[in-house]
Amino acid sequence: MTVTLDQIQAPIAAEMEEFEKKFRASMQTRQLLLDKIMGYIVKRKGKQIRPMFVFFTAKISGGDPLPEATFRGAALIELLHTATLVHDDVVDESNYRRGFFSINALWKNKIAVLVGDYLLSKGLLLSLENDDYDLLKIVSNAVKELSEGELLQIEKARRLDITEDVYFDIIRQKTASLIASCCAVGAASAGADKDTIERARLFGEKVGMAFQIKDDLFDFGTTEIGKPVGIDIKEKKMTLPLIYALQQADWLTKRRIIYNVKNNDGRKDRVQAVIEFVKQSGGLDYAIRIMERYRDEALNILRTFPESASRTSLEQLINYTIERNH
Repeated sequence: MTVTLDQIQAPIAAEMEEFEKKFRASMQTRQLLLDKIMGYIVKRKGKQIRPMFVFFTAKISGGDPLPEATFRGAALIELLHTATLVHDDVVDESNYRRGFFSINALWKNKIAVLVGDYLLSKGLLLSLENDDYDLLKIVSNAVKELSEGELLQIEKARRLDITEDVYFDIIRQKTASLIASCCAVGAASAGADKDTIERARLFGEKVGMAFQIKDDLFDFGTTEIGKPVGIDIKEKKMTLPLIYALQQADWLTKRRIIYNVKNNDGRKDRVQAVIEFVKQSGGLDYAIRIMERYRDEALNILRTFPESASRTSLEQLINYTIERNH
């Protein structure tokens, strides 16, 4: 039986509710336009998986009941991550984010960039006012990694010459660094020692790698729901199933497929040809194997922490991220 997100969240439901109130309060401002935008951001929050990783990791690292620093750490991650998303939508000229209009679509680019800056400074001040330098260092490092990963992907997308190693570097920086920082912040906010913080960080990184590979698989229609099929191919993003499939292909096939990716112009037939090629070349099976390997590595690290309800919830959360269908 599949466990729902609400069931996984049950042991920390009270803390999540408290966090929600604190986070809303931290987003309030006397500047009218800004307050309106902050209200919009708070209202369209996603599944709240990041704060869950922070809280559960804090608990398995000795923070039970949760100290105030854990709530601040979760807020810091949400503020800085939201800032990067707002800026991302400007960079990608994207009008939607999770089915809602993006900030730049409603209020234009200039305002979106300033809102991102505001969120960033809110996060920095929250840490500095409370002397949470260790938490700030962890999260700032993740934001730096995110930017580097994004730039590396843009640079490589132009030439479409991504090897598996480069792909893993990109997703480690773009996706895994954020979940890794959630877990490191959780452990650090609970007053854990350096080794425990590093173990928690590595655990989060492995989960993040598996999470991103799962996301890449959606592009090939491995499930009926979720994001539309072929988005990554249309955007000329090289993901693991495609990279593996190209490695197995002969020179002529490789050239034809790369031509289709480069010049797809959103044409369904070309995108579909790439998807069929990947499926027939075993690209999906290979990516699933690698994803499961990362999941198993994450579970092995998690099992070095003492047994508890929070550890069980984290195991369920990992399986949820791997088995989700959207």
